[in-house]
Amino acid sequence: MQAVPATVFLVTLFFIPESPRYLVSKGRHEEANTVLVSLLGPAEASTKLAEIKASFSADHRPRLSDVLTPAGGRGFLGIRAIVWAGLLLAVFQQLVGINVIFYYGSTLWQLAGFTEADSLLINIGSGAVSIAACFVTIAVIDKIGRKPLLLIGSAGMAVTLFAMVYAFSQGTLDPAGKLVLSQQMGVVAVIAANLYVVFFNVSWGPVMWVMLGEMFPNQIRGSALAVCGFAQWFANYLIAQSFPVMASTRPWPPATRSMRSAP
Repeated sequence: MQAVPATVFLVTLFFIPESPRYLVSKGRHEEANTVLVSLLGPAEASTKLAEIKASFSADHRPRLSDVLTPAGGRGFLGIRAIVWAGLLLAVFQQLVGINVIFYYGSTLWQLAGFTEADSLLINIGSGAVSIAACFVTIAVIDKIGRKPLLLIGSAGMAVTLFAMVYAFSQGTLDPAGKLVLSQQMGVVAVIAANLYVVFFNVSWGPVMWVMLGEMFPNQIRGSALAVCGFAQWFANYLIAQSFPVMASTRPWPPATRSMRSAP
């Protein structure tokens, strides 16, 4: 099933035009103008092309070392302050733990005592809620603003995660070592998890990428996005690797530990 969208993505890549900013940075102005005309029309294309040309520094072509602090500039550990801002945004987007829900949702709910069928249904529901929340973000991001959405999302995720912690803390272990939640706490956990997904996807999920695309000057944008993207995916990797370890070190009795840690 995963090969289907991957194949569609591969095919459509052949029809995606090159970035006008990249083409301008390489001196390929005519190609950049052609792309802009196809996207914006001839009237706006010339104006946008002039803006892109003006935004590039004439001293050198963009390079990875542009993320480093220039002589006399502000930075920490040799990296520009604005790049640090992007790095922290990228890393904290993952440190909220969202991909535990996305990657291991069905396993998480089975550890909480739900049946496999119910766990899969809950996970599908979380995915649908996630997609719907992104459409909300598209509708309001320019009306509310980037920073207010991040603040709203942070507060909402904090409250919903504490609610999940409370629900799970009320569970008990049955004689086989399986965590069991009461029906009431199970409902609280599921609702809190889905609200957590909503708050993430109306804030840190898409807004972080919007901010990274807007906050860097053209001269360092490509390099800064590459560095921040690496930091984001590395943090993603750490989160993805930490949950199986935590799940397998729960206090299951020896007879059930190997079976429970299999997912």
